Amino acid sequence: MAAATALQTNIRPVKFPATFGALTKQSSPAAFRVRCAAASTGKKRYNITLLPGDGIGPEVISIAKNVLQQAGSLEGLEFSFQEMPVGGSALDLVGVPLPEETISAAKDSDAVLLGAIGGYKWDKNEKHLKPETGLLQLRAGLKVFANLRPATVLPQLVDASTLKREVAEGVDLMVVRELTGGIYFGVPRGIKTNENGEEVGFNTEVYAAHEIDRIARVAFETARKRRGKLCSVDKANVLDASILWRRRVTALAAEYPDVELSHMYVDNAAMQLVRDPKQFDTIVTNNIFGDILSDEASMITGSIGMLPSASLSDSGPGLFEPIHGSAPDIAGQDKANPLATILSAAMLLKYGLGEEKAAKRIEDAVLGALNKGFRTGDIYSAGTKLVGCKEMGEEVLKSVDSHVQASV
Repeated sequence: MAAATALQTNIRPVKFPATFGALTKQSSPAAFRVRCAAASTGKKRYNITLLPGDGIGPEVISIAKNVLQQAGSLEGLEFSFQEMPVGGSALDLVGVPLPEETISAAKDSDAVLLGAIGGYKWDKNEKHLKPETGLLQLRAGLKVFANLRPATVLPQLVDASTLKREVAEGVDLMVVRELTGGIYFGVPRGIKTNENGEEVGFNTEVYAAHEIDRIARVAFETARKRRGKLCSVDKANVLDASILWRRRVTALAAEYPDVELSHMYVDNAAMQLVRDPKQFDTIVTNNIFGDILSDEASMITGSIGMLPSASLSDSGPGLFEPIHGSAPDIAGQDKANPLATILSAAMLLKYGLGEEKAAKRIEDAVLGALNKGFRTGDIYSAGTKLVGCKEMGEEVLKSVDSHVQASV
C-alpha cells in the first residue's frame, strides 16, 4: 500500500551505542545455558527477535524469554535471541522510533516477540517521532495483516471479571482484526488549514477488495478450527468501506459452508460483548473496530494483562505481543502482570513456529500457576496470594518444569 510505504520513510540506518550491542549478545541465564550447552545437533533452532520496548516491556519480555527458552528446551528446541530497540527506547537511543537495523533483524528472524511501546515522556513529540509510529511501521514492514486476539475467561479468574459470573463464565472468543489497512494507514491524511483559516484534521478509511478477502479467509479458517461461527462486524449502514467489506465477506462465505456467518454493526457489537459475550465465537473486523472491540473483550476476562496476540503475514515472521500498553505508572516496580506476554510466547510457538507441544507446555504452566493461587495485582482477589511480576514468572517456570497437565 502507498500508505504503508509512506509510514516507512522515516526508517533510517543508525549506529547503536556499544552498550546496546553488548546487551543484544548477552548470554542467557545460567539455568538455561546448561540446557543449551547440552543440546544435541538434532535439535530444531529458531532465531527470535526480542523488542522489549518501553515501560513494563523490558520486565515482561525478560520473563517471557526465560519461559520460552525453558519450554523449548524440554521439547528439543533451541532459540537464538537478539534484542533490538523500538518505540521510545529507540528514540532515546538513536532518534527514530524504528531503526532500520531493528526492522532488518525482525525480517531476518523466525518470529518477533514485542513487549510494549509508548509513554508520557514522548507524548508531545511530532507524529513521526512518536513511539506508536514505530509500531505502525513495524507492522507495515513485516506485512502482518492478520491480528488474532483471543479473549477467554479462565475458571480461576471468573470472579476478576467486572461482569456477573453468569455472564462472564465460559466466554471463549477470538477477534480477528485487519491490521495494516483502514483508517490507521489510509491516505489522504493530515492536518491543514481550510479557507476560513480553521485547522482541519482528516483521515481516510479505505480497503481494497484483496485486503478484505485475505483477512476474511483467515477468519473463516480460524472459525472452522473453533466452533464454526463467524461474526463480521462493520458499519455498513453508514460507511462505504463497510458496504464493500460486507459484500466481500458474504461472497466468500460460499467457500466455507461449514462456517455459520453473521453480520453485526459495530455499535451493536460493542453492546452485545457486554450483554451476552458467549454468543460470539470468532469475530472479524477492520483495523479501528478491532482495536476497540478487542480491548473491550479483554476486560470481560478480568484484566488486559492476561491477553496475548498474534499478528501474521502471508509469509515471513509473525509479530507476537501482549495487548496491554506500556503502563509507565508501574514500570520498574515489579507490579506488571507478565502472563499476557508469556501467553504471547505460547502463540509464537503455536502460530509462528508450528511447535504446538511447546506452546501447550506454556499454556499449562500459566494455568498451573493460577491453580496454585498466585495473582498479580490486576487479577488479585481475596483468598489468593499477591505476587509481583518476577515471582509470577518464577512460578510459571516451576510449572513448566513440572509439566503437570493443568485443569482448565
